[in-house]
Amino acid sequence: MAKPSRIALVAAGLAALVAAPTRAKDASDASTAPPPAYQAVLDCQKQSDPAERLACYDKAVGAMSDATAKKDLVIVDRESIRATKRGLFGISLPKVKIFGGNDDVDVDSIESTIASTYSTKDGMSVFLLADGTRWRQTDGRYTFPKAGQKIVVKRAALGSFMANVNGQPAVRVLRVVDQQL
Repeated sequence: MAKPSRIALVAAGLAALVAAPTRAKDASDASTAPPPAYQAVLDCQKQSDPAERLACYDKAVGAMSDATAKKDLVIVDRESIRATKRGLFGISLPKVKIFGGNDDVDVDSIESTIASTYSTKDGMSVFLLADGTRWRQTDGRYTFPKAGQKIVVKRAALGSFMANVNGQPAVRVLRVVDQQL
């Protein structure tokens, strides 16, 4: 009797695995659908009569303008997305389609200048960059960075980050939020 229940359990598990990508795709499609205020403007293109189309556009653009003024609709260009992703570089965030799924603007490294540094009790360096972000050395050789030196922080394996200070060999670093100091 135990074997048929195991088979049923395995079959149910496989069915759930097969259905999961379909559900995820449907949820993904819904999150990338245009907002209603924008969709109303697009729908006006279907009007064949020029006077009706103009009236439709006037109404839809007015609604879009109101939604933008109320911050119910936010319009973001690719450069703003790039700047925001650069500012969030190194911070572990959940995967959300807040940027409309624009994975083609991923940031894999940042280049900056060291504004200041200090050492922690364990002798590792903390770098304050010109953009205000803070990075803490977690392992590797001791570095002796100075203000004004160039730094490049790159994504590394398994969610880690490596920093090259002034062209020296890389050391492993971690983005630090002020509360973590």
